[in-house]
Amino acid sequence: MPAPKSAKKKSDQYNDPKHNYLKYWDGRDYENQAERIAIKRLLKGKHFKNAADIGGGFGRLCIFLENYADKVTLAEPSQQQLDIAKEFLKDHPEIDKKLTQADDLKFKDNSLDLITMIRVMHHLPDPSQEFKEIKRVLSKDGYLILELANYSHARNRIKHILKAQKLPEKPVDIRSKKNQNKKEIPFVNHNPKTVIRQLAHAGLKVEKVLSVSNLRSPGLKKIVPIGAMLKVESFLQAKLAKTYFGPSVFFLVKHARTEHSDK
Repeated sequence: MPAPKSAKKKSDQYNDPKHNYLKYWDGRDYENQAERIAIKRLLKGKHFKNAADIGGGFGRLCIFLENYADKVTLAEPSQQQLDIAKEFLKDHPEIDKKLTQADDLKFKDNSLDLITMIRVMHHLPDPSQEFKEIKRVLSKDGYLILELANYSHARNRIKHILKAQKLPEKPVDIRSKKNQNKKEIPFVNHNPKTVIRQLAHAGLKVEKVLSVSNLRSPGLKKIVPIGAMLKVESFLQAKLAKTYFGPSVFFLVKHARTEHSDK
């Protein structure tokens, strides 16, 4: 049966042979390591039975997640990315690869103890169905690590203050007007406070927040050694969390507790 139009649209860009997501990470070692620092901090002292990286592309973080789970699954909507993953993960045959959409996850109820969804939210202007699915497959005591492209970062806040404008609560499409058409998949930045409310509506609660990629700057990366940048990054992630300073925000999320579940 052909994939629904909505599903096809979500993965079209990553099925395009012209779009090589593996090469996209060339020169982005700082961003890659900054995200690993965040995951390590959020999962410190924890270990899980079953983990899935939703929208994980070619498996960039799957090998790293094996440090925290007995079984890791790459859950990805793009067949091209899964094909690239066969080579990228060739020395890790124990990592499963599953073709699936975040709004229709091919996992059983309560079957995952750890879910990561990183660099996916920028394609989801309305993540309500995805959050509903995550809640369904996440075990009662499981964790979700959710990353979002943050519209409320420091530079944007300054711009809005200077213009005497409030930060928008709804997602902001940052694509050029030329690319803002039905043929292109969305690319949005989110207001973290809005996402927290959306998670709560789905029955999920944010337990921890980190500000990530705080030093993301092409100019800075040219003059400062990456080791020094990562030391500062590690220090800043928790310190700047409450201000949503950086261009990326990480949430550690669990099922929201209810009076019934507390009894």
